[in-house]
Amino acid sequence: MAEFATEQSETGVTLPGMRVSYEGASLDVGDLAGTWTEQLQRWLDDAVTAGIAEPNAMVLATADDNGMPHSRTVLCKGLDERGISFYTNYTSAKSHHIIDVRYASVTFPWYALHRQVNLRGEVEKVGPAETAEYWASRPRGSQLGAWASPQSGVVPDRRTLESALQVIERRFADTEEIPPPPHWGGWRIRPETVEFWQGRENRMHDRLRYVRRDGEWRIERLAP
Repeated sequence: MAEFATEQSETGVTLPGMRVSYEGASLDVGDLAGTWTEQLQRWLDDAVTAGIAEPNAMVLATADDNGMPHSRTVLCKGLDERGISFYTNYTSAKSHHIIDVRYASVTFPWYALHRQVNLRGEVEKVGPAETAEYWASRPRGSQLGAWASPQSGVVPDRRTLESALQVIERRFADTEEIPPPPHWGGWRIRPETVEFWQGRENRMHDRLRYVRRDGEWRIERLAP
């Protein structure tokens, strides 16, 4: 029989021994808002009130055309009955995956509140008017960075990126309002399922899911 050695960390705590006891509030069907958008906004507001860092950060999972999964953190910049949206370079790896597969999943990980929310669904482009409105709200430095960065492309070193940014800074030095790049914009995930997860004692977590079937939203409870 094989024996496996577990290396002890400098703190004296091993990975198998790391655990948190979830003793938060319960979550039942009667606690949910009438729509998933209202419920997500409630929990976003709770995360803001609790002082969670980057409360609108969400882990975006996509798959390439070979089925290889990829994940990374992005920022939610839109929430309404149509879905949730984020903005990125349309030539990035994530955008290529979305164009090829058309589906994606995101998770809001609010660890300090013992909560998470997962959404899955088809993805569509955000319209030019909405993209322009959000672009105008971005800091100038972020706008310049979007023009300068060949997102997900291989570069030889940091100096290459800094040189590219300097070129863009000179290009728009006399431009008060920088336009959005043609290769940049928003994606909107139109969820088919939205799961709200609340940590509970003994790993008997509460998992309630809004699911869209035959054009209507229903709520169901999942086993932890």
